[in-house]
Amino acid sequence: MFNPNDTFMYVIVAIVIIFVIAESVYFLIKAWRRAKEIGIAPKKLRKVVTSTAVYTIAPAIAILLGVIALSKALGFPLPWLRLSVIGALTYETAAAASTANVLGLSLSNLITDPQAFSTIAWVMTIGIIPGPILVSILGRRIEGTIDKIKLKDKKWGDIFLSGLFLGMISAFLGMVFADVTRGLVGWIPVFVMIASALLMGLCGLLCRVLKVRWLEDYALPISLLGGMALSIPITALVTSIA
Repeated sequence: MFNPNDTFMYVIVAIVIIFVIAESVYFLIKAWRRAKEIGIAPKKLRKVVTSTAVYTIAPAIAILLGVIALSKALGFPLPWLRLSVIGALTYETAAAASTANVLGLSLSNLITDPQAFSTIAWVMTIGIIPGPILVSILGRRIEGTIDKIKLKDKKWGDIFLSGLFLGMISAFLGMVFADVTRGLVGWIPVFVMIASALLMGLCGLLCRVLKVRWLEDYALPISLLGGMALSIPITALVTSIA
């Protein structure tokens, strides 16, 4: 019987992840040395490392939860690989769930059918491949076009970039509002999103009104972790009412 948690799967995934970690460490060392060469103070470098580490830890916790959730159906190695290297939590879970649904399977049970497992793995992998390919081909052209727009009119350039960002966010909002027709329970993701947004707004007020400058580096992690923490009582409350 096929086992998604087979030792061979762990070995293959571990090799890939070790390679990615080694590559990251290599470029981190190169960047640190180059920054010192051009005269950036070590104190400033340490501040950059600290702030970026905080930004990394908060999303990593959400990704870990995604790995644990997907591991129930796909075992641990595949979700670990997908969400550790190039995958995105919002994409991987949706791709896996939609493919399993087409195959008549549920992600609540371990998938031991090799054909079904490979189909889900292919959908999760192929769907994300065009991103890095298109960026490598069109990245410089897109960046050059944006720079030209900003040189002609900085205000319009900022609006254009904000529009692109909002367009990306809008794609994910569809998942948040996807189940609102199911009744009050379907609104749980919306309530969690609102709670997270309120936390971000509160952090913004503290930064702007009370001049709590150090909070600027921690606003995003606070809103992410706060949203995840508040999702537990929100879910319990909504479920009890419904």
